[in-house]
Amino acid sequence: MELGKMLYFEPRLSESHTISCNSCHLVGLGGVDMLETSVGHRWQLGGRNSPTVLNAVFNTAQFWDGRAADLAEQAGGPLVNPVEMATTHEHAVEMLEAIPGYQAFFEEAFPDAEDPINIDNVQDAIALFEATLITPNAPFDQYLKGDADALDEQQKDGLALFMDKGCAACHNGVNLGGNQYQPFGVVENPGADFLPPEDKGRFEVTQSVSDEYVYKVPSLRNIELTPPYFHSGKAWDLQQAVAVMGSAQLGIQLDDDEVMTLTAFLHSLTGEQPRVEYPVLPPSTAETPRPQLDIDQ
Repeated sequence: MELGKMLYFEPRLSESHTISCNSCHLVGLGGVDMLETSVGHRWQLGGRNSPTVLNAVFNTAQFWDGRAADLAEQAGGPLVNPVEMATTHEHAVEMLEAIPGYQAFFEEAFPDAEDPINIDNVQDAIALFEATLITPNAPFDQYLKGDADALDEQQKDGLALFMDKGCAACHNGVNLGGNQYQPFGVVENPGADFLPPEDKGRFEVTQSVSDEYVYKVPSLRNIELTPPYFHSGKAWDLQQAVAVMGSAQLGIQLDDDEVMTLTAFLHSLTGEQPRVEYPVLPPSTAETPRPQLDIDQ
């Protein structure tokens, strides 16, 4: 796990040596970066909002469109995305091999590997660390375990609304989401700001017309900590996001009191945040590849 933590915080895995996994999924900030879309290589903006890394291990797949089956596969994606970390898997391995301090960590983590520094082990190590980033013991969890006082009266009313209005049809399971795909705009198109027409969601993975504008249902855990909302990152107010979901997904116009009550319940989904000590990373040497900033002078 220690190796995975080091790699998660390792900016030299990016072409510029300035971007790590933690740059877009900040462990101390709800697992997100609080940007509509993340800033990547050469100040490029990503195409979708960065989902939280917290509790991601419980999701049925990774990314908004589910193109990665698990955390290990997901970990390899941003490395080679030209908008994100903009390197190659081969160069990432070359980089780690040229930082002598990493050899012992890889040998300890993968004792049976003849050549332990390889991209599969890099991805597996990062995934193992990410799997520890869970947030147990939210007030809602305590309520489910029998503590009737864990939720206040408004939150209990919000839970009842959450069930009665149909929110739980999609936001269910251990993560209150993350376990199925749904169209955004089941009943009513939420508008081009929230649903950019050029981003067709899971269609880009399956090429099935039925998957146009279909996305993985996001987890609601720690939702109060992770604005802005939706894959477009265009809703900065949780109450606004609740109202949009009511009209777009359920076909109902929630009144102000209902929105506030549902939002109060969502606040009960914030769990104990992981405590992660920032790792000390091995130093570069004269043989370590240099950063490629590609900045026009």
